Amino acid sequence: MDPNNRGPEEYGHDDDGQAPRSRPPRDPITADLGQHTPTLARTVQLVSGDFLLTVNPVDGSEIENCPPHERPRRPVKFSTAERAELARAAQPPVPPGPAQPRLPLLERQEERERLVRLLARGRSVRLTGPAGSGRTSLLDAVADDCADLAPDGVIRLSGYRRTANDLLHDLFAAVYDAPLHRPERDELLRLVHEIGAVVVLDDVEIGGSALDELLDATPECAFVISATPDVAAPSSDSLLEEVFLSGFDRSGGLELLERSVGRVLTEDEANWAGDLWFESEGLPLRFMQAGALLRQRDQLRASEEAVDEFGVFQDVPVDAPFAAGDGHDLPLPSLAEGAAPAALLASRLSESARTTLRFAVAIGGEVPHQAHLPALVGDTHADAALAELAGCALVSPVGSRYRLAAGVQAQLEAAGYADGLEEQALAAARHYTWWAGHPSVTPERVCAEADALLATLTVLVPLTTAPLDEQDESAAVRLARTAAPAFAAGLHWSAWERALRSGAEASRLAGEVAEQAYFHHELGILALCGGQLDRARAELEASIGLRGALADKRGTVAGRRALALVADRSGATPALGSTAGEEVSDARYEESASPPGGVPAAFAPAEPLGEPSTLVTHRTDPGRPASKSAGVAGRLMSGTRRNLVAAGAGALLVAVLGTVVTLGATSDHNSDTPSEKVGVNPSASQGSSDDSLGADKAKKGGDANTGAVATPTDPGPDGTYGTSDDPTPTVTASRQPSDNPSGTHSSGTPSKSPSKSPSKSPSKTPSQTPSKTPTHTPSQTPTETPTPTPTPTPTTTPSTSTTASGPASSAPASTTAGAPESSASSASASTGAATSPGGAVI
Repeated sequence: MDPNNRGPEEYGHDDDGQAPRSRPPRDPITADLGQHTPTLARTVQLVSGDFLLTVNPVDGSEIENCPPHERPRRPVKFSTAERAELARAAQPPVPPGPAQPRLPLLERQEERERLVRLLARGRSVRLTGPAGSGRTSLLDAVADDCADLAPDGVIRLSGYRRTANDLLHDLFAAVYDAPLHRPERDELLRLVHEIGAVVVLDDVEIGGSALDELLDATPECAFVISATPDVAAPSSDSLLEEVFLSGFDRSGGLELLERSVGRVLTEDEANWAGDLWFESEGLPLRFMQAGALLRQRDQLRASEEAVDEFGVFQDVPVDAPFAAGDGHDLPLPSLAEGAAPAALLASRLSESARTTLRFAVAIGGEVPHQAHLPALVGDTHADAALAELAGCALVSPVGSRYRLAAGVQAQLEAAGYADGLEEQALAAARHYTWWAGHPSVTPERVCAEADALLATLTVLVPLTTAPLDEQDESAAVRLARTAAPAFAAGLHWSAWERALRSGAEASRLAGEVAEQAYFHHELGILALCGGQLDRARAELEASIGLRGALADKRGTVAGRRALALVADRSGATPALGSTAGEEVSDARYEESASPPGGVPAAFAPAEPLGEPSTLVTHRTDPGRPASKSAGVAGRLMSGTRRNLVAAGAGALLVAVLGTVVTLGATSDHNSDTPSEKVGVNPSASQGSSDDSLGADKAKKGGDANTGAVATPTDPGPDGTYGTSDDPTPTVTASRQPSDNPSGTHSSGTPSKSPSKSPSKSPSKTPSQTPSKTPTHTPSQTPTETPTPTPTPTPTTTPSTSTTASGPASSAPASTTAGAPESSASSASASTGAATSPGGAVI
C-alpha cells in the first residue's frame, strides 16, 4: 500500500474486507501541483573481501560477514569482443561537429620501434618526457602495434591521481567480469598474477617502491608507462627500461605547423615559426596551438575580404584582440603570444567556449563532460564548445575525459579567467549535486566524472562557513553527501575516501553534526573493508558519539553493529551486556568492557587504601521481566561485593557437600541406622570446646557474637538435619571463617558433639581419607538412593543482622557454612533472602 496514502490501518483499524475508497481522478493539467511520491533511496549491495556491504545513503552503510550463499563466483575474464567494447568506452568522447583531422606521428618512428621491440620481449618501459611532448600520441601508436602480442590484449589505464592499489583494481576490472565485487588484497594479487597483457599506463604519478609494487604484482604483464620528469624515478633495482622523449627539431616543428594549418607557410610565417621553435624548445603542443592561431588569422582575413567584396560593413569591437593592417591583412602574433597563446585563442572563441574555460579554471583544470555544458553554461548548443577547445589544443585527453592542456591554466588565470571563481564553483556544485542524486544516473557515470566532482569539493571546502539560516545547507556538504555513496557503489573507493574526508571537513566547518556523523561512519566502514581496524574503531566511535548526542537511533545501531564487527576482527570483546545493534546505556567496548553483572570482588583490581571501592554492575530496566535463566546467580550478581563473596562460598559449599554425601553413600551399604553405628575412630567435627580439625575455639555459653558453633543433631530418617518444631533458621555471624568443608544445619537446642578426639593430632574425615572401619559423621547419610538430595528447609524471614561484623540475634538454632560465615550472614541479611541448605541465598 502507498505509504503516503494509507488505509484504515493507519489509525489502528484493520481492513474490514470492504473495497478501498476510490480516489478522485487527477486533473492532467494540475498533475504537477500535487504532492509527488518521494524518491526512494538508492541502495547497492556489494561484496568486499569477506564482507557484505550495503551502501545506504540515508543512515550509513551497513557491513556484515558475507554469508556463504552471497559469495560471488570466481571472476572470469572478458572475451576479446568484450575487451574491445570496454576499450572504446574508456576513450574520451568525440567532440560534436565535424571530425577533426588526425595528425600523423612525426619524428617518433625510432622511439616507436624501440618500444614495440622491448614490449615484444616482455620488458617494461618507462617513457619520460615533458608535458606537451606528445607522449599520449606515441602511446596510442604503440598500443595499435602491440594489439596481438599478449593473450589478454592491450589494456589502457590512466595513472592520473591513482595509487598503486587503485591501478591494481583498475587492471582487475578491465580484465575480469566481476560486477559488484571488490576482492580483498590476497585475492586481488592472486587474480592479477594471472593476467598476461600489454598495459599502457599514461600520466602515471607514482614511482619508487610504489611502482615496484605494481610491477611485482603483475609479473606476466609488460608495461609501457609515461611520466613527466618531476615524477619520482623507479628504484635502482627496477627492471624498467628508460626511454626519454624530447621536442621536435626545427624541420619537424615547421612540418607539424604546416599540417595543422593545412597549407604551406609563407616566408614571414616560417621565420615566425623558427623563433617559436627556439622559445618553446620544440614541444609539439606549442606548434599545434600556433597552428590554431594561424587558422584563426586566416578566418579573420577571409571575413574582412568578404566585407570589402560584397559591401557588407560590420562593426568591429574596439577591444578586439586583433588589428587590421591595410584592411586586407592581419599581423602575425607576437613571439610572446605564440609561446603563451591561451588568452589570445580564447578571445576569438564563442561565448559558450569562454564560459566553459571559466568553469574549467574554477574547478582546477577539469573540463566538464560535454553533456553537462548546456546546463552549466545556460546554452542548449554549448556542447559544441568542446570541439572549439579541442581544435585549438587548449584541452588534452586524460583517460576518458579532457583537462586543460599543459600551461593553459596559468595563462588563463593571468588573463582574468579566475575572477568570480567561487560563483563558478558553487554553480558547478549545485549542478553536480542534482545530477549525481538523480535516479537515472548510474554509479558508473558518477565515477567517470569523479575528478570534476572532487575538484569542485577541493575548491569549496576551504570556503565553507556556518550558514546563517539553519535551513541552509552547505553546497560542499550536499555534494559530498550525494556523490560519496555513488563512488562506493561504483567501486571507485579512492574517490569515495576523498569525498568522505572533504565532506567531514566541510560539515565540521558548517556545524552540521548529523552530516559529520555520517561521514565518520562511512570512513569507519571504508577502513574496516581495508583492514585498518584501529582507524575504523576511531571513526566509528566518533560517529556513535555524535549520533548519540543527536538521539539518532538508527544511525547509532548501524554504528554499533559495525563496531562489534571491528571488535570481532581485532580479537577484542565488545560490551558483553549487549548484542550487536542492541541499545544499552553506558555501553563499553573492548578494553573498557565489563561482564554483565559487574566485576567480582575476587578478580577486581587492588584499590589504593582510603579510596572507596566501586563495583560496576549491569543496568537493567525495572519494568523488564527477568529471564528464566537469571535465577539465584543472576540476582546475586546484581548485589554488593559481600553478596558476590557469599555466592562464591555457597557454590563451593554445594560442591563439597555433594562430594561428601556421595562418598558417604558409597562407602558403606549397610542399611542399619547410621546414628547407632558410631566407630571407634573419632571423626573430625566442629567441637564446642576442643581444637579438633575444622572446629573453632568457642567459649562456654555458645554466644553467637563470640563465634560459638552448635553441633548438629542426629540425621533424621530422610537424611536431613534440623527437625525441630521451630522452622525458623538463623545465620550465626562469625568474625573468623570455619575450616569445616561441609555445612550442617540444626534446629532446636544444640547438642554436644557425638565424638571427641582425645588425641592431639586430629584424624582426617572420611571425605578426605576413608578408613576400613566406617566412621560416620553427621554429613554422611547413607540412604537407599545412590545420591541423596537434601530437603530444603522452609524459607522464612532470616536474622535481623544487617552487617557482617555486627551482633546477631541469639536464636537457639544456628546455621554453619564452609565459606566465611560473616559473608554468608551479611549476604542473607542485606539482600533479604533466605539461606538454602547448599549455602546459597535464595
